[in-house]
Amino acid sequence: MKALVYDGPRSVSVRDVPDAGIERPTDVLVRITTTNICGSDLHMYEGRTGLEAGKILGHENMGEVVEVGTGVDRVRVGDQVSLPFNIGCGFCGNCERGNTGFCLTVNPGTAGGAYGFYGMGPYAGGQAELLRVPYGDFNCLVLPEDAAEKQNDYTMLSDIFPTGWHATELAGMRPGESVAVYGGGPVGIMAAYSAVLRGASQVFVVDRHPDRLKLAERAGAIPIDDSQGDPAQQILDATDGVGADRGCECVGYQAHDAQGVEHPEMTLNSLFAAVRPTGGIGVVGLFLPGDPGGVSEDAQAGRYPIDYGTLWFKGQRVGNGQANVKNYNRQLAELIHRGTATPSFIVSHELSLAEAPDAYRSFDDRLEGWTKVLLKPAA
Repeated sequence: MKALVYDGPRSVSVRDVPDAGIERPTDVLVRITTTNICGSDLHMYEGRTGLEAGKILGHENMGEVVEVGTGVDRVRVGDQVSLPFNIGCGFCGNCERGNTGFCLTVNPGTAGGAYGFYGMGPYAGGQAELLRVPYGDFNCLVLPEDAAEKQNDYTMLSDIFPTGWHATELAGMRPGESVAVYGGGPVGIMAAYSAVLRGASQVFVVDRHPDRLKLAERAGAIPIDDSQGDPAQQILDATDGVGADRGCECVGYQAHDAQGVEHPEMTLNSLFAAVRPTGGIGVVGLFLPGDPGGVSEDAQAGRYPIDYGTLWFKGQRVGNGQANVKNYNRQLAELIHRGTATPSFIVSHELSLAEAPDAYRSFDDRLEGWTKVLLKPAA
């Protein structure tokens, strides 16, 4: 089969690799119809993780079931399925509590597994023609009959739509509250969109790229250009000096200022300033315990100088971590199916798998208009 393989920093290639297949009775084999390039893929692409060469990338996947193991009861050949980026077993303590992003079975020695991702187990990614899905009955979300028609909407269920929703959930958002989202990439736009769907009174999106700020407006948010002044102050001014009720961090450890200088703690500290006393903050931007390209020795070890005194003094709460996609994907699929949500408005490019190396370069260069890239291996 054809697959996109990581060769080293800023180098990926499409190669012929052995076909994915059924390895255990509980496996499902999926022919990938859409797989997305995620902003977190760029951390690996840039060499900012310890990812080994030869890994097949791709954790945002959907497709058609072409084979099932003998132990699979529910999923059938021909089903159109969305696959949460985090792989769960369904029966460990964390999975039973709904914390499927922190499964204790699929990646022994740590919590959590994922397709094609550094530190998240041996699983191949889905930027390929075929993908093996462990514990298929648990991990496959079987989609409604309009799956082909609304494929570009449903493909967002594997990661960014649930992750954006999760940011608002971690922040404790309630209807009628104001929300400040830092980061206008795909996850940030989905956090803003989720806040609007959940009944926020005001939503702000902080970024500096004009195309992303325009998308923020399309999502129903107020754009805040941080190259034009302190974003926390802009949010305070727009909220009569009180601050936003909730904040969402959707940038992560490669945050940088308008001059391009990296400050991993920048968005966190600005959110502490922008959110009101006793407000809540949800952090879904990627932060790792190791960063080979970190700007300091502390940053390389995942240590950051956050303004904890401000956080403590204001009595703010912070929720952290990747989305437990299965907590959200079924209800979000229903919003898509009924026409309430159309997250595909964020899509900028639909490309073949063969075009993936060029797409990675363009997306990594933050070229104007490259906001969300979908790859279509079956095209």
